[in-house]
Amino acid sequence: MEDLHPILSSVLTTRYTANAARIRELAATLTEAQFWQKPFSFGNSFGRLVLHLTGNLNYYIGAQIAKTGYVRDRPREFGEASPPSKVETLKRFDEAVDLVLRTVRAQLPEDWSADYSATGTPAKNRLDILLTCAAHMQHHIGQMIYLGYELARQAGTG
Repeated sequence: MEDLHPILSSVLTTRYTANAARIRELAATLTEAQFWQKPFSFGNSFGRLVLHLTGNLNYYIGAQIAKTGYVRDRPREFGEASPPSKVETLKRFDEAVDLVLRTVRAQLPEDWSADYSATGTPAKNRLDILLTCAAHMQHHIGQMIYLGYELARQAGTG
């Protein structure tokens, strides 16, 4: 049987890279105001979702696997009164994705099944949390697509 280690590393880095590129592509069409605008009475703005994904990756992968010391303030991701600019928010997101890619590449074959534990997830090993976080990004990409459609509709461009 083929060694799964290089396959897992390749698949995960490809998925995280593609997810980040898609988020960047979707964000590029939004003005600063649209990035933070909440077009519905429910849910979040595109920018808040980016802050949330950044916190998610920095906590579940950065703090727990890479041991960065990151301390998450999840309520702030959704409620900070003066969030950073769109440019700064995307820069922080890119840094979090880069951390994930470095962490994935640093895994040894035995690390995929290493015990894992963190608040807010039932993941029991590193592979599980890496897959969970990639799927979480994909989930929010779907929301971001929908937000983009609605913002364009409201602006009369979609």
